[in-house]
Amino acid sequence: MRPRPACLFGVLLSISMALLACGGNNHPLQSVSVSPAAATASQAQFTATGIYNTMPTTVDITNTTTWCIGSATGLCSADTAAFAEVTAGLAQCASGFSGTVTVLAGQPASHPGVNQGAQLQPFGAAQLTCP
Repeated sequence: MRPRPACLFGVLLSISMALLACGGNNHPLQSVSVSPAAATASQAQFTATGIYNTMPTTVDITNTTTWCIGSATGLCSADTAAFAEVTAGLAQCASGFSGTVTVLAGQPASHPGVNQGAQLQPFGAAQLTCP
């Protein structure tokens, strides 16, 4: 029994859609935008938008991207518990800390070494000022 051409088309279409949904290299992340750009509070919710070169060109990646506290170069700090922490965009100042930290969102470009944080590339940054 030979499969009908319409059945083969349906199978190929299903496989193609599944591969696209997995986010292969055909849709690479070009840049990341974090908003708001700055917040002054002991706790603040940030959102991350991924910018791609193909449709859809902007996607909310707040819940799927890597978040950390780090530097303006996209390097996550290995030891930030004394300052602040961020999970799924929700940044919270450590008790007793007063100052400004850089909140990062992005895609890890390299694996961290011993006592080092990940390097994000691409990434977006925002500032959290802890009162």
